[in-house]
Amino acid sequence: MAGRVRPRYRPRRLTFRMGLLLALVVTVGQRLWRLDDRRAAFEFEPGATAIVERVVDGDTLVLQGGQRVRLLGVDTPETVHPERPVEPFGPEATEFTRRHVAGRTVRLEFDRERRDRYRRILAYVYRDDWFLNEELIRAGLSRAELRYPYREAMKRRFRAAETEARHNRAGIWGGEPRRPDR
Repeated sequence: MAGRVRPRYRPRRLTFRMGLLLALVVTVGQRLWRLDDRRAAFEFEPGATAIVERVVDGDTLVLQGGQRVRLLGVDTPETVHPERPVEPFGPEATEFTRRHVAGRTVRLEFDRERRDRYRRILAYVYRDDWFLNEELIRAGLSRAELRYPYREAMKRRFRAAETEARHNRAGIWGGEPRRPDR
């Protein structure tokens, strides 16, 4: 062992690819951080108004500024779930929501829980005095979602709308969705 020289440690230079990958990770991280900050900055003022930029599906909206809103008490059939197929009446629920609120100013009302586990804003959505959450249920395009903690008065209202939809055999309570003739 005597006489054996230990090689000096030389740090490896970052290759071009490693540098590019590092820059990409930092850039994406910064954008996600800013997006999360922007979403966290939402003011939960009673009667807040906002413009609906787009409709994701029957029960989820995106407001101008990127805020995602999940309708309280509503559970429309899936259309964009990454692990589930499009469910019957899902496209109809999405179109109903799009027709009534896309590109329009809506009023948001809030309950105890302000965000869901995906950080979406939880809200009751009104266009003037027209109540989107309730009308989706009444049209038979959503079930009343009653297991989460929100006002009992709203749960009663949603239960009554669902009972009306069932009685009228509307939407999901009436069978197969109508398809346009081709």
